[in-house]
Amino acid sequence: MTVAAVMTYDSLVGDISTYLERTDQATLDKIPTFIMLAEQVIAADLKFLGNLKAVTSTMVQGEAVIDKPARWRKTVSINVTVDGKRHPVLLRKYEYLREYWPDPTETDIPLFYCDYDYTHWLVSPTPDAAYNYEVLYYERIQPLDSSNQSNWFTQYAPQALLYGSLLQAMPFLKNDERIQMWQAQYMQIMNTLKEEDITRIVDRQSTAKDS
Repeated sequence: MTVAAVMTYDSLVGDISTYLERTDQATLDKIPTFIMLAEQVIAADLKFLGNLKAVTSTMVQGEAVIDKPARWRKTVSINVTVDGKRHPVLLRKYEYLREYWPDPTETDIPLFYCDYDYTHWLVSPTPDAAYNYEVLYYERIQPLDSSNQSNWFTQYAPQALLYGSLLQAMPFLKNDERIQMWQAQYMQIMNTLKEEDITRIVDRQSTAKDS
């Protein structure tokens, strides 16, 4: 058995059904869940450059709470442009921001930020102008489904996605003697991806220092 030459959501569903050797409707109905769970596990294990995004936007004068981008997962850095120059906005704890700038109605150039909740940041001081800012962050990959046939996983980690999905099926199917083989394949693929990812991140950091 082999994975489709170019993996899509539909081909992955077919491959999972074939590998599991199950055609009953109860199992087929669960395959989208197996895929979704595998995507989440892989994304949690890898901080790959494929989901590293940079976005720019504009702060609102007098507003200390800023919306995070859709599918935000983890912030890497924030910088703000003041008089044509970019300045880092540094990560601090929520309590630090509140103690540093206790009156949110007072305004100045933002120096610090924290996660206010899962969909917002809090900056301090409260912006005294509509500053342009840039955020570098890890994004949750657009999940696969019948209307979204491919993503980073299908393009660059198809084997991990396949074996990860098979492993997610195990609690549902129970007592499949192939689980150890699938686990070994999955771990081998993930270790390779992690090594490649570390190399890319190190290369990126070295390039940034040299520039």
